[in-house]
Amino acid sequence: MARLDETRPFIPLSIAVLTVSDTRTPSDDRSGDTLVERLEKAGHRLAARAIVPDDRQAIRAQVEAWTKDAAIDVVITTGGTGFTGRDVTPEALEPLFEKRMDGFSEVFHRISYDKIGTSTIQSRATGGVANATFIFVLPGSPGACRDAWDGILEGQLDYRHMPCNFVEIMPRLDEHLKRK
Repeated sequence: MARLDETRPFIPLSIAVLTVSDTRTPSDDRSGDTLVERLEKAGHRLAARAIVPDDRQAIRAQVEAWTKDAAIDVVITTGGTGFTGRDVTPEALEPLFEKRMDGFSEVFHRISYDKIGTSTIQSRATGGVANATFIFVLPGSPGACRDAWDGILEGQLDYRHMPCNFVEIMPRLDEHLKRK
C-alpha cells in the first residue's frame, strides 16, 4: 500500500498553473487558486500562473513555452475538458505529449466517480509528458482540482511517496534525447 518514506527528503518542484477560460479573471479564478493553495501547502513552488481563453493555439503556446523552460517541472491546467464547442484543452495539449498517461485519467475518474457518480464521464481529464515536463489537464472546477491534487498529484509529486512516484523518474524523462 502507498506510504511516505520519512527517511527520504522532500524535493520541492516548480509547478506552473494554467486556467483555461473565456470568463475567469485573476480575481475569480477559484480553480487556479485551489491548485496554488494546495501545491504551496505541500511545499512546492509556484513557477508561473496564467489564464488563457478557450483557444487551441493560446493553450498550446502557453503550455509548450512552459515545457521548454528548464525551471518548470510540472504544468497543471484547469478548464476546457468538457464536451462543449469551446472545450478544447485536450485537443490543444495531447499533440504535445511524447507519452500519454492513461492511468492518470483512469484514477482521476475513479476518484471523481466516488464523489459525483456518473457525471465524471463529462470530463476528458488527461495527462502526459512533453519536453521532460509532466502535464496534467484537469476540469475547471475547484472540486475536480481538489480531487486530482489530493487523490493523485500530492502523492505522485512527493519524492517520499512509496512504492514509486514521478519525482524519482524525472531525471530520466529525457534520456531518449541523450542517445542521439
